[in-house]
Amino acid sequence: MGKKSFGVLSVIVLVLSMLAPFAAAAEEVTRESYTEAVEPICKTNTQANEKILKGVRQKFKSGKLAAAASQFSKASTALKKAIKQLKAVPQPTADQAKLAKWLKYVEEEANLFQQTANKLKAGDKAGAQAMVIRLTHNANQANNQVLGFEFRYCRFEPSKFT
Repeated sequence: MGKKSFGVLSVIVLVLSMLAPFAAAAEEVTRESYTEAVEPICKTNTQANEKILKGVRQKFKSGKLAAAASQFSKASTALKKAIKQLKAVPQPTADQAKLAKWLKYVEEEANLFQQTANKLKAGDKAGAQAMVIRLTHNANQANNQVLGFEFRYCRFEPSKFT
């Protein structure tokens, strides 16, 4: 390698090393940008659940447990789809542990929807009521994990439906 090509290479390496911090800063995800990215996903899921779970409380009270079970099962499926989308969104580095815990609660929420459906299919009204209590408790824990994000649609409120 000649002196000229070594000098050009050195300049390129120097310029790239100077630009690297700017590139990293440009890619850094903030709480605000994360919230902007996930809220549409949660909004879509919330709107789907409003349709899916419409009238589920009345069906439960009137003993139409199989119909209510179907609704809870569909809500579980919709939330599992949203979870896949939420996991794909880049997270702020400083909040990754908090968001990982939040996503575990969200996954548990989907599982609890399905467990509620299973109890209803089996005709276990008391068991289904216990699952709804667990749903509410789990939602509160999930919401507490992400208070600093000031979510609107990514706040879980199963009591709106159950």
